[in-house]
Amino acid sequence: LMIDDIQFISGKAATQEEFFHTFDALREANKQIVVTSARPPREMYTLEERIKTRFSQGMIIDVQPPEYELRLAILHKKAEKNNIKPDTILKTFWRDNDHFADLFNAALFDGEQVLNPADLMEVDTDVSSVVKFNNHAETVQKVLDVVKKTAYGVDFVIWGLENQSKIHYAMPLRHMIGDSLSYLKEYNEIAARNKAEKGCESSDEFLSNLKRTDRLHPVISLCVYYGEKEWDGPFCLADMLEIPERLKPLVSDYKMNLLQLRKSGSLRFHNADVDTVFDVSRSIYEKDFQKINTVYKEKAIPAELGVVIGAITESQKLINHALQSEKKGGQIYMCGALEELVNEGVERGKQEGILANIRICKNLNASKADTIKNIAKEGPCVIVGRCSDYI
Repeated sequence: LMIDDIQFISGKAATQEEFFHTFDALREANKQIVVTSARPPREMYTLEERIKTRFSQGMIIDVQPPEYELRLAILHKKAEKNNIKPDTILKTFWRDNDHFADLFNAALFDGEQVLNPADLMEVDTDVSSVVKFNNHAETVQKVLDVVKKTAYGVDFVIWGLENQSKIHYAMPLRHMIGDSLSYLKEYNEIAARNKAEKGCESSDEFLSNLKRTDRLHPVISLCVYYGEKEWDGPFCLADMLEIPERLKPLVSDYKMNLLQLRKSGSLRFHNADVDTVFDVSRSIYEKDFQKINTVYKEKAIPAELGVVIGAITESQKLINHALQSEKKGGQIYMCGALEELVNEGVERGKQEGILANIRICKNLNASKADTIKNIAKEGPCVIVGRCSDYI
C-alpha cells in the first residue's frame, strides 16, 4: 500500500477508522506499507493517537529537497528532453538561498542586507487545513506553487512562478488567500496542540484553543512579474473593489508587494547571478542588443543563468544555446546567444506578419490559393503551424 499526503486524513474520523483497520490487516499479512506526509506523525495533532503510534513503529525518513547542484542537474536533464516549464526553472533558481535573499533585500529593503542566506530554511508550501464555522467543518486542500523560506520567525514567499509573464488581475486576492491559509494552518496546529496538552487556562482561551500569549508567524509575500509590458493590474485588494468614497476608510485593504522586472533597473542587487538575470532580461525586452553586446560580449556567464533568462524571455533558442554550452564547459558568451535572439525575433516577426496578412485576406473573403499567392509576394516563406490552420 502506498499513500501520498496522509496528513489529509487528520480530523476525518470515519476515514481514520477505515485506514486503521486496513493498516492492521496489511501488517498482519506481512505486506509493505509506505506513506508520505508533509510533517512527522508527532506534529499531526488531529490524527488519532493509535495511528500515530503505528506510524512511529516503522522507519521514518525525513526527505529534504535536493541540493542546488542536484536540482540543476535534474533541470538540465528535463530541458534536454524539451519537457520543462518556466516555473520549474524559476523555482529552482529562487530556491537557492543566495538568490532568494538578494531578491528580497533588493526589492523590499533597498539593497540593505536584512536577509542573511545562511539563516534561511525552506518551508513546506502545503497550506491545507480545516475551516470550521459554527457546527460545519470543511477541509481545504491546497499546495501553493511558490518558493517559501523562513528566518527570524518570519515566512518569506515568492509568487509569480506560474504564468509569470502574464498579468493576473486577481493577484492581490490570491496573495491574501495564500497568506490567510498559511495563518489558518498555523492557528489550527497551535489550537490542536493546546487542546492535546490541555494548556488553556481560562474560558476565553478555551473558546479559541489559543492562549493569550500565543502568536503566529508573519508572512511577507513578494510577487515577481516577468512580463514585457507594464503591469496594469491591481496593486492591492482595494484596487479590485468598487467602494463608495465615504466608505473607503472603513474597508480593510490588503497590499501586494510587486516587483516588475522591466522596472527593476534602480534595484541594488548584490548577488551577481540575480543582477545578471535581471539586467540581461530587461535589455532583451528593451531590445537594447547594443548594451548586451557591449557589456557581455567578452563576459562569460554560467549556462544555468542562460536557461533562466531564456525562461523569463520565453526564448527556447536561448535555452537550447545555454544547454549546448553546458556540455562544452558550462558557460556561454552572450554574443553567440545574441545572434540566436535576433534570429528568433526576426522569425517571430515574419510569422506575425504572415498571420496579419492571412487575417486581411480572410476578411476580404479571398480564396486559400489567392491568400497563399499574396503571402508569397512578401518573399520566400514556409507556412506552418497556426498559419496553416488559420488558412
